[in-house]
Amino acid sequence: MKKPLLIYYASLNYTQENRELLARNFEVVEIADPREDTPELLARAEAILAPLGHRCGRDKINAAPGLKVIGSNTTGHPHIDVEYARSRGIAVVTLKDHQDFLDTITPTSELTFGLIIALTRKMLPAAQSVLAGRWERWPFGGQAMLSRMRLGVIGLGRLGRKVAHYGKAFGMTVRYNDPFVENDDYERVESLVDLAAVSDVLTLHVPHEPETERMIGQDVFAALPRGSWFVNTSRGELVDEAALLAALESGYLGGAATDVLDGEFVPDFSARAGEHPLVRYAKSHDNLIITPHIGGSTRDAWHLTQEYTVLKMIEALGLPVR
Repeated sequence: MKKPLLIYYASLNYTQENRELLARNFEVVEIADPREDTPELLARAEAILAPLGHRCGRDKINAAPGLKVIGSNTTGHPHIDVEYARSRGIAVVTLKDHQDFLDTITPTSELTFGLIIALTRKMLPAAQSVLAGRWERWPFGGQAMLSRMRLGVIGLGRLGRKVAHYGKAFGMTVRYNDPFVENDDYERVESLVDLAAVSDVLTLHVPHEPETERMIGQDVFAALPRGSWFVNTSRGELVDEAALLAALESGYLGGAATDVLDGEFVPDFSARAGEHPLVRYAKSHDNLIITPHIGGSTRDAWHLTQEYTVLKMIEALGLPVR
């Protein structure tokens, strides 16, 4: 049986095992990224893996008349025109609605709590001081024990729920804001500003959609108690980064940690990352931790999420797995 043609982009960095899974089940055409799409290739495509940072919208879908399925091993799909694709009878496979599977994928929530501990206990500057030849504990005293702090969780979905659970295990008072969730384990606060006002640590766990962009702004940062901390392992686009930078520069925030930056999925962002305003600030201040979107970056999580997406694409095509 002839295998369907799938466009695979090298920028996706699938594991070798999953590349082999693709090759067994598809005629794979590999190119660097969607900027190298050609009309001839799109005209032949029956399946496409869609990387973040590259729009898979109406124009691209129209250029692929034989397209049957679009896949993305991401929990959000702002880069795909899902409604239009489905109106054309094209299946869209992401991880967004596969909660049972996603409940087994934990690295982002683990990193979140690691960042909370590193930030509130000044672990990075303390470690750097030892490398500089000093052995002093007094400059690195934390503001308080976690068990005396209040944790505010924005978004009590899969990841937020895990972070709330970790916070509770550390003895923190946990509250949350989420218009779509009722959870009797934690106190629900109706507005972001009100949640910020009763949080020593505020952590963000909301998917990136058009309606959630810049949801965290100056009003939220101003409502936080002076000296509190903010953590973002969701998407940079959810935060007004100019407002975050102002809160840090003024000394109002005790510190922040972010695994994501606005615009990081724009092609060639890595070449310009050092000029990002938050990165420039972090170069000369020790109260901002920035990691390069490593939330989901464990080898087992990479493998499992890629494999799950490919298998669901095969299923959407009604084909047996080879």
